[in-house]
Amino acid sequence: MKDCRYLILLFILSISTNLINSQPDSLFLNPVEKEDLGWTLNEEIGLYVNQVSFTNWNAGGANSISAIFNGKAEANFKNDKLFWNSSLLLRYGINKQEDEAFRKTDDAISIISNVGFQSRPDSNWFYSIRFSFNTQFANGFNDPDEDPISRFMAPGYLFLGAGFEYGKAIEKLSLYVSPFTMKNTFVLDEDLANSGAFGVNPAIYDMEGNLLNKGDRVRTELGILITNQYQEEIMENVNVNSLLRLYTDYLNSFGNIDLEWEVNFDFKVNKYISAMFGSHLRYDDDIKTEIVRNEITNEDIVVEGPKLQWKQLLGIGVVIDLDEFVSKNKSTN
Repeated sequence: MKDCRYLILLFILSISTNLINSQPDSLFLNPVEKEDLGWTLNEEIGLYVNQVSFTNWNAGGANSISAIFNGKAEANFKNDKLFWNSSLLLRYGINKQEDEAFRKTDDAISIISNVGFQSRPDSNWFYSIRFSFNTQFANGFNDPDEDPISRFMAPGYLFLGAGFEYGKAIEKLSLYVSPFTMKNTFVLDEDLANSGAFGVNPAIYDMEGNLLNKGDRVRTELGILITNQYQEEIMENVNVNSLLRLYTDYLNSFGNIDLEWEVNFDFKVNKYISAMFGSHLRYDDDIKTEIVRNEITNEDIVVEGPKLQWKQLLGIGVVIDLDEFVSKNKSTN
C-alpha cells in the first residue's frame, strides 16, 4: 500500500510539472509585467437550490428541496518581490425530504493565506510561508437519532509551514513544497476526544469503566506538505479551481500520505445566474474506525482501516459579486 502511495505522489508531481511546462506563453509572463501591482479584492455570495416535487406521480417519489449557501472572499497583494494571497470560504448546505427532519449536506469553513518572497527578479521560485485552517459550522450525524460524529472544531485542522513555491503566474498556477509543516488536529468536544476521534489519543478507563485520563483535545504532527493549486477560465464563462494537498508525518507512519483534492467548476449563465459542480476527495490515515452491526450476535464490531472519502456537489443558483454590486449602487445613487 505504501508503494502505491509513493507512485501516486510521483504521478501527481509529474502532472503538476507538465502543467507548468505546458502552459501558453501568456501564462509565463512575469506577473509584475502582466498586471498592476497592489491589492486586488474579490467577494462573492451565492445560493444554489435544487427541488423535486411529485403530485399523483404513478412512478412514486419523495418531495425534496435542498439548498447550498456559498460565500467567498479573496484578498491578494503583489509588488515587485512580494506576494500575499488570502482567501476565506464559507459553505453550508441542507436537505429536506417530506416526513423527515432537515439533514446537513455540506459544511465548511476554510481560511488559506500564503506569503511569498522572490529572491531574484528573473526567478520563478519564491520563499513561502503558508497557513490554512479548516473546520465546520454545525454538528454532523450519520443518523439524526444518534450522537453527533463531528462538531464545530471537532475536527479543526491547522497547517503552518515554510517552504518553496513555484509559479510564473502565481495567481493561476502554483506548486508549493514545504519540508517542515506543522499540522494540528483539534477535537474540542469531550465525548469525541475521549473516543479517540480523528486520530487523537483516546481516554483511558479502568476495568470497571471509570475514566482515568481524558482523551487528548489536540494532536500535533510535523511533516512534508505538497500543495498544487490551479485556477483559470478554461473556456468562456467556465472557471475551474483545483486545490490538491498531500501530507505525510515524519514521526507517525512516515509514507502514509493524507490526501485532500477539491475541484470546483463554475458555469456562468449570465451576470447573476450560475451553476456549480464540485468534487472533493479525501484520504486521512488517522481516521480508521468504523462501527458495523453484526446482525447475528447483535454486537458492534470495530473495523480498523482508513478509507477514501468522496463528496460531490451540483447546483444552480444566484451568485452576486459584492464589490460590483456595491459600486453599482453607489453610482446610481
